[in-house]
Amino acid sequence: MLNRRRFIQTIGVSSSVLTLGFGGLQKLMAQGPSQSAAGFGPLMRDSASVVELPAGFSYQIISQTGQTMADGLLSPGRQDGMAAFPGPDGRVILIRNHENEYPWRAMGPFGLLNERYGQIDPALLYDARTDSMPCLGGCTVLIYNPETKQVEKEFLRLIGTERNCAGGPTPWGTWITCEESTVAVKDGYGEDHGFAFEVTPTTDPAIEPPSPLKAMGRFRREAVAIDPQTGIVYQTEDMGDGCFYRFIPDQPGKLDSGKLQALVIKDGPTDTRNNPGATSEFPLNKSYALDWVDLDEVEAPENDLRHRAHAKGAAVFARTEGIWMGSDELYFACTTGGPKLFGQIFRFNPSRDDRPDQLELFIESLDSSLMQNADNLVIAPWGDVLLCEDSNAPHKRLVGVTPTGEIYHFARCVYNSSEIAGACFSPDGQTLFFNVQNNPGFTVAVTGPWPKS
Repeated sequence: MLNRRRFIQTIGVSSSVLTLGFGGLQKLMAQGPSQSAAGFGPLMRDSASVVELPAGFSYQIISQTGQTMADGLLSPGRQDGMAAFPGPDGRVILIRNHENEYPWRAMGPFGLLNERYGQIDPALLYDARTDSMPCLGGCTVLIYNPETKQVEKEFLRLIGTERNCAGGPTPWGTWITCEESTVAVKDGYGEDHGFAFEVTPTTDPAIEPPSPLKAMGRFRREAVAIDPQTGIVYQTEDMGDGCFYRFIPDQPGKLDSGKLQALVIKDGPTDTRNNPGATSEFPLNKSYALDWVDLDEVEAPENDLRHRAHAKGAAVFARTEGIWMGSDELYFACTTGGPKLFGQIFRFNPSRDDRPDQLELFIESLDSSLMQNADNLVIAPWGDVLLCEDSNAPHKRLVGVTPTGEIYHFARCVYNSSEIAGACFSPDGQTLFFNVQNNPGFTVAVTGPWPKS
């Protein structure tokens, strides 16, 4: 794990993270389900009726909403984005988001009547609102032992934010958590929301004092990915007419000051959505050169950042959500893009040497049996990408895509109709973690015969 200082010293060195080539994937999406042997085989019936996995794989529920944690608080619900970091003695430090809002006390850490609220210092909340109704979004930490497949400790790390949906790990070993909300003081809150926060992994139960990264902008932020070569932060916005942003920090590795910009497509359509609300058609498998427009008043008290960006020529996207950075390219999901609203995956190539930034619409699902409404995504250690579904289908899946463009299903939640979220791998690549978000929410750890990377 790089510390921040080490990251700053090594800017310009290529990342070792694997990236993908998805040639032929569009063809698969149009032709229907693949009949190939991609993936790990058919999903097997689960006698507990919770999660179906391929033969040879097993899961363990390692955390569930309402359990008492090491700090005496309750494990919050609506588990969402996550990242895993190396801990001492082979342990894994898992940082997990909670997409809670202030009224949802039944899914908060303090109990249905906030009876445990007195156990913490209200000054540690970003927004305490009132004594009876504090904001309940935030992050928890789980200390996981891969040998025993058990969580040894779980505790609250960030609290008082709103709807912490996804985020992204940094090259220097921290987690950026994002508020998918723009509620504000004028709505009866103690603070404006819509910011990103940096969370530091630790094994010691402690709440981290919140510090919003306001220079990165205020909007309905979903997730971030950081280019390790430049330190530029790419950001997604979960709105039907959202933008794709980048934040150029004044000093790589420090996110408290810098320049915010929105993506502009040069010599191409400005609307990428291809859904019934689109104003133009955006072609598949065509790469466009990009430009960027500077944005001012980035704290956006009127929640109009995307509208001001569009007025300057910024491209329109259909709910940009999960994003993941490779060595020289990144991928991000648009949940409701495409003619059938089944979603899109874009590939973005940041500039290298004399090559400009480039964007390509890589996948546009026309078949819900293959992929429907991808949300979070992660690149696996062996090079496949895993997509978390958040659709109206009765059973959500983890959808895998190989580097050659073959699609397979790795997991299906048969416990309920909840979305799957937060897929990430342990630092050694031997454990996959993901969340089943609701009724009640829980976190699972999956082990089995993973490919060698």
